[in-house]
Amino acid sequence: MDKRAATAAEALADVSDGATVLISGFGGAGFPNVLIRALRDRGPKDLTLVVNSATHRYSLTHELIEAGLVRKVICTAARGHSKDPSPFERQWTEGKIELECVPQGTFTERIRAGGAGIPAFYTPVGFGTELAKGKEVRNFKDRDYVLEHALTGDVALIRADAADCYGNLSFRYAQMNFGPVMATAARLAIAEVRAVLDEPMPHDQVRLPGVYIDRVVAVAS
Repeated sequence: MDKRAATAAEALADVSDGATVLISGFGGAGFPNVLIRALRDRGPKDLTLVVNSATHRYSLTHELIEAGLVRKVICTAARGHSKDPSPFERQWTEGKIELECVPQGTFTERIRAGGAGIPAFYTPVGFGTELAKGKEVRNFKDRDYVLEHALTGDVALIRADAADCYGNLSFRYAQMNFGPVMATAARLAIAEVRAVLDEPMPHDQVRLPGVYIDRVVAVAS
């Protein structure tokens, strides 16, 4: 199956209102910014973003928020880098957007569990803090654990380095970050890449098998 899309807009053609969107990116690497901007232009409303940082200087997620397309953000870091409030912070303080902040390891494990078909799991992380407020707690071998539910999405937007027409992906260094777990946890996984190879990717270069990717789109670097 040829999974190449001609444009980012074509790749996102069936993303609808109310979608939960998983977006890769961490520490300045792996942001699918061409897809994010194309999603802004498409304009689906009431989105839930599952993203490591609500605001990051190298990510364009703020464009989705500024456009009023986002209803809720699930993230591990909500504060922007500037002394001035970010678009997310302004909307959150005005009560226009919902925030769910979770520890970063729990964030990743919730997505991984979603991809593996595990509905929930217990973790000691966050016990006794505001992050565990309202959540079920159980004691195992004299230690308290918090019940965390899996995260899944309608679509995952992934940044990778290269792909082949079958959707096999390679990454450069930290670019990989949340990409693989997000691809497994979404019903539709779209990758933007620097280049799509003319030939099948050599097996020793494949970091995420094409079975987890539905569409790939080549974008300018």
